Amino acid sequence: MDLKATLQSDLKDAMRNGEETRKSTIRMALTAIKLAEVSKIGQLDEAESLAIIQKEIKSRKETIADAEKANRPDLIPPAEEEIKILLTYLPAALSEEELELMAKAAIEEAGATSIKDMRQVMAILLPRLQARATGDQASAAVRKLLQ
Repeated sequence: MDLKATLQSDLKDAMRNGEETRKSTIRMALTAIKLAEVSKIGQLDEAESLAIIQKEIKSRKETIADAEKANRPDLIPPAEEEIKILLTYLPAALSEEELELMAKAAIEEAGATSIKDMRQVMAILLPRLQARATGDQASAAVRKLLQ
């Protein structure tokens, strides 16, 4: 079952069980996916859908940071709960060692020798991650290996 179908099924379950936070979070994710499909004028593949979920998680993390800066601790628990719900739809994260191995392979494939070649390495590496690591994590791993 693809991610969108899973989200739709889980939305029905959340509605039946009266889970308001889960219901609203899943609706938000489905809306973001549908908006992306409209702008693309077609269905999203699994990797694109996972990227949208990651983007929504990043948005919630920014909300938490902003709430802390604004001294609004009441906004933090709902955002954390939404992050927990969204994380269940992402594949298992790569360990640091696995990410480093993938980065080494991408560096070799690109023939990179310095930090100047980072763009080519990232172009190879990011599609292979499939939402199992963030772009920031991948960038840090590549930067570490190229220095």
